[in-house]
Amino acid sequence: MTRGPASPDRLTALLTSPGCALLTVECQRGVVGPDSALPELAAAVRDSGALGRIARLVEAAHRADVPVLHAVAERRPDGRGSGENAPLLRAAARLPVRQLTGSAAVRIAEEIPVGPADLVVRRLHGLSPLAGTEADALLRNLGCRTLVIAGVSANVAVPNAVFDAVNLGYTAVLPADAIAGVPAEYTAAMIRHTLALVATVTTTAELCALLGARRASPGPGPGGEVGPVGPDALTPDR
Repeated sequence: MTRGPASPDRLTALLTSPGCALLTVECQRGVVGPDSALPELAAAVRDSGALGRIARLVEAAHRADVPVLHAVAERRPDGRGSGENAPLLRAAARLPVRQLTGSAAVRIAEEIPVGPADLVVRRLHGLSPLAGTEADALLRNLGCRTLVIAGVSANVAVPNAVFDAVNLGYTAVLPADAIAGVPAEYTAAMIRHTLALVATVTTTAELCALLGARRASPGPGPGGEVGPVGPDALTPDR
């Protein structure tokens, strides 16, 4: 069961609304960098061009004043609070490069610009950037209703983010060429047969074009603010 690409009108409505935000998933040096704990995944995100496209999306979001959240997975050096109830979580404690709090491994990858207004959400447990983290509350405080999701991996964290976003009431938008997983053909199959059923699938080029149009025609800002409020606006109706 598959769905075709999103209609241009629908994408325009989603991306030009004030309630749009961008979430990058585990785009940290210890995952997608040259010294990754997961070299096969790091190679996939780089060789496919996905990492460069994620950087382009972040840059476009900054120019359009769209909020950006970076979701990072990490562990305390003593492992306290991190789960061991899944093979992946147990393996994370034994990898040669560990995603330790405060280390270079959990810094955002050098290719991806982090703006002064960006939010970085760090989690010590679980597989989802949204469930059990403060990301949902932050997004709601920003007035977000549409969430663009990019990053890694198509195997675990990205599907978790998409499903949780939909379950929490957001409209998920997925740039298919700005996510990666292993093997590469699995990413395409996951998008086509699963994620396309619950997310609006598009491309980086389409999103950047729409974000550029949003910048050219500014509307209400993040959270729905229309502009400064003067004293007259606070006067009760008579």
